[in-house]
Amino acid sequence: MAEDQRLYGYFGTTLPDPGADSWQPVRISARGEMAVIDFYHKMAMEGRCYQVRAGTIATGLAADSTLTDTAAQMCVDAAAGLTIIPAELQVSLVSVATALLLSVKLKAVGAASTVGTAFVPLPLRQGGAAASSTARAMTDGGVTVAAELATTTRVLFEAIDNHTQTPTTALGHTAIVGNSTIAWQPRIPYIGDGVACVYLQVASTTAATLHYGHLNYVELATASVT
Repeated sequence: MAEDQRLYGYFGTTLPDPGADSWQPVRISARGEMAVIDFYHKMAMEGRCYQVRAGTIATGLAADSTLTDTAAQMCVDAAAGLTIIPAELQVSLVSVATALLLSVKLKAVGAASTVGTAFVPLPLRQGGAAASSTARAMTDGGVTVAAELATTTRVLFEAIDNHTQTPTTALGHTAIVGNSTIAWQPRIPYIGDGVACVYLQVASTTAATLHYGHLNYVELATASVT
């Protein structure tokens, strides 16, 4: 006689999740393999992932004329009690000219931004709850962030390319996805316990390169990050 053997796991958390602090059946496939979900998919399904974007379908943001300290194109701020984890960045550049130095840098610092047009973070779960973190997006380096110091500012990603002849696309060999698009997904993520700010800088010499971009990130209560 076959026995009914079921496997359960205890789910306990400080987060307000459905079924929190209870025994839950372990999920398996039709062939019996245990189903394991990765961290970022779990966060997205729970409505904890958000997006900040720069540019719209027809209008890109102009890059800063030079890479300038305290000037950024967009940022995400976490107040005390919140934690942000940047998960993905993508930037596409257009209107590339000859003799052009392109710079794209993503950084993080333990101080909030102070100036710039507010952007309401978009939930990556359609219909999800609004973010508690805040964001800004502005053309020409119009977002003001804390001054960079080697002792306090983390560099999360950077790409620099110098065009000495007229190209048809930008950042061809420096990108994960070539041509005019660069993409970043961290191998070791930055854990931004608030107060924290993750910000993007885009600059180009000679011409005002237009760009589009988005930054996806996870938001959690700091008390739940262990």
